[in-house]
Amino acid sequence: MNQLCFYVGEKQHHAGMPLYEWLLEEARALGIHGGSAFRAIAGFGRHGRLHEDTFFELAGELAVKVEFILDDVITEQILQRVSAQNLTVFYVRTVVQSGFI
Repeated sequence: MNQLCFYVGEKQHHAGMPLYEWLLEEARALGIHGGSAFRAIAGFGRHGRLHEDTFFELAGELAVKVEFILDDVITEQILQRVSAQNLTVFYVRTVVQSGFI
């Protein structure tokens, strides 16, 4: 199993909707049973600028993490769908063990 996380800006859009929402919709269309989007409260990226939720003028400039737990086949399928859209999206793919206790 893989944990697949995409990191997008909350202002990023694709196909007329926020990019995080598009990623969740694409996952659902592939039959993925669940995914989540998490909005950051503070952070900085490759440009080194600190963004915090407390400043009104920075509204919309924080990251959103979109996360899925997937098998290898579905992981490749969603990565191919994103790639086919010519989007530039940072992602992290990690092998994980998951289950219910």
